[in-house]
Amino acid sequence: MKVGIARETAPGETRVAVIPALVPLLTKAGLEVLVEEGAGAAAGFTDDAYRAQGASLTSRAEVFRNADVLLQVRSTHREHREHGDPMRSEQTVIGFADPLGAPEGVARLASSGATFFSMELMPRITRAQSMDALSSMATIAGYKGVLLAASALPRMFPMLMTAAGTISPARVFIMGVGVAGLQAISVARRLGAKVEAYDVRPAVKEQVQSLGAKFVELPLETQDAEDKGGYARAQDENFYRRQREMMLKVVAASDVVITTALIPGKPAPRLVTREMVEAMAPGSVVVDLAAERGGNCELTRPDEIVVHHGVTIIGPSNPPALVPYHASQMYSKNIITFLLHLLGKDGAQGASVPIDTTDEITRETLLATGGNVVHPRLLHVVTAD
Repeated sequence: MKVGIARETAPGETRVAVIPALVPLLTKAGLEVLVEEGAGAAAGFTDDAYRAQGASLTSRAEVFRNADVLLQVRSTHREHREHGDPMRSEQTVIGFADPLGAPEGVARLASSGATFFSMELMPRITRAQSMDALSSMATIAGYKGVLLAASALPRMFPMLMTAAGTISPARVFIMGVGVAGLQAISVARRLGAKVEAYDVRPAVKEQVQSLGAKFVELPLETQDAEDKGGYARAQDENFYRRQREMMLKVVAASDVVITTALIPGKPAPRLVTREMVEAMAPGSVVVDLAAERGGNCELTRPDEIVVHHGVTIIGPSNPPALVPYHASQMYSKNIITFLLHLLGKDGAQGASVPIDTTDEITRETLLATGGNVVHPRLLHVVTAD
């Protein structure tokens, strides 16, 4: 079985699916590794490093022509088609496919006849923790979000006692306490900021407090705020309206607001209004880590820096790509662990990846096979001819 790693072609994408140091995990399992020349350059990994670990360097065309399994960061069929990268029906493709956010693209994926697995759909169960790429990338996003804010803020984060007087700590407010939010709290606290955080899920209060931050409590009904996978559920517009009204005072008193709220398969909830931004002091900063899904802030423009009433709003659409070295390292371990799980205890037996739908991890991540969309949550998508 040959495993292919190609250079990512999505605009602004700097990550690579497999780093050199983890190539031996594949070769020890009996797999041959084909890497496109320059595939890891944007993340800081050289072709020589891949060769030293036992990978074969070749052209992009050869990777797509000869690989039985393609490991990718973004496996959108549109991008491959634009770059002349046709999929074969015998191939298995694993990567981020955005199936819930852009379900119409799943039909295009399925039309190639290849078998597709989506890293976004990894179930949040104990057995799958080492394959949870969304959590890995959210960790990177939370870290980078704080650094972007610290760089843009015209004041320092920590409290300092100096001969020139006392410098008060920056006030940082984190909205959304998933993996990204928890990492943001941790980094902001290490930098010395006074941190507050809010989430619609009351259950995260203890996690927030354990990191030394204050949990902001609002008198709102939050029943069914969390699904079985641990993700926040979408609320109705009346809930969000009342939430915004109560949040205005907290946002206005903050030097930095970092938003991380995402609902799988839905636009990001609008949490920070123009009114809130205008209530913040000049020089304050908003970092919107939900920019790719439309943003939690009304004024966010993806991949742009907006200054409104003296407040800087930063909306990176792909925060992990801003830290490609370690983002690639974490993603590489996730995706390789997943592939080895699919192959099972006996490893590669021929050129085809076995599909055991009795296994929850396999069943929940399988998007399409044999030209058909097969995932239950996506069966409403019409398979492309």
